[in-house]
Amino acid sequence: MKAADFATRLAYAAAWVRGKTDLKPAIGLVLGSGLGGFADRLDGATQVPYAEVPGFPVSRVPGHAGRLVLGELASPDGPIPLVAMQGRVHAYEGWPAADVAFGVRVLAALGVRTLLVTNASGGIAPELAPGDLVRITDHLNLTGQNPLTGPNDDHLGPRFPDMSEAYDTRLGALLEEAATEVGVPLRRGVYAGLAGPSYETPAEIRMLRTLGADLVGMSTVHEVIAARHQGLAVAGVSVVTNAAAGLGQARLTHEEVQARAELARPGLEALLAAFVRRAVR
Repeated sequence: MKAADFATRLAYAAAWVRGKTDLKPAIGLVLGSGLGGFADRLDGATQVPYAEVPGFPVSRVPGHAGRLVLGELASPDGPIPLVAMQGRVHAYEGWPAADVAFGVRVLAALGVRTLLVTNASGGIAPELAPGDLVRITDHLNLTGQNPLTGPNDDHLGPRFPDMSEAYDTRLGALLEEAATEVGVPLRRGVYAGLAGPSYETPAEIRMLRTLGADLVGMSTVHEVIAARHQGLAVAGVSVVTNAAAGLGQARLTHEEVQARAELARPGLEALLAAFVRRAVR
């Protein structure tokens, strides 16, 4: 797609969403597999199904509600305007990387400058167990795709964006402060993003561990690249829903991922709320 065509599509989608609410979000969230419940905390929320937004890719994966939720999070210092993506699309559904990141582009067009991404992942590092929350400190994009491939739109960001701090150090520190406040253990790790949709083989997991990955999943990396391209500060939290292939006895299923994510929901939501209240100070 030509840069001009993509810019028009993006502007049209953002304008359509703005037409549904006067809210000006300060922070955006991407809520991954089974993790969309945090959006239910927002007061005065406007829900916008992706299918209603012109040009917005629509997910068909269970556990991804497929809507934008714009509302306010209650805070002692006053309500905080937020926009959350309840679910995302994935490259394994057949979407090009630029489309996978389109939702994040729309959040930026709505005024978001701080982005928090969440996902469900398989644990590779031996100290990680199902149910653990992990602050993503860096990632490996092993999908074979990049959302910046093709003509660059200089109005969105530079041709060659720096990724030396893909995950913002200051926001990472705020995540850890928030975790301490709410009493939720928070580990650190490097996330490996693969294309999917098949789960990894034990040999692939051994390879990923050698490469330095602590977590593995099928999302997030394209969104973060696009967000950094546009100058957004990014933080990431992963919920470990299973031991990666070859590291446990159970067979891997999407249903198990969703069930584990639901069990981690209370701790994750408390962490996200405490983080958001710090990030706007």
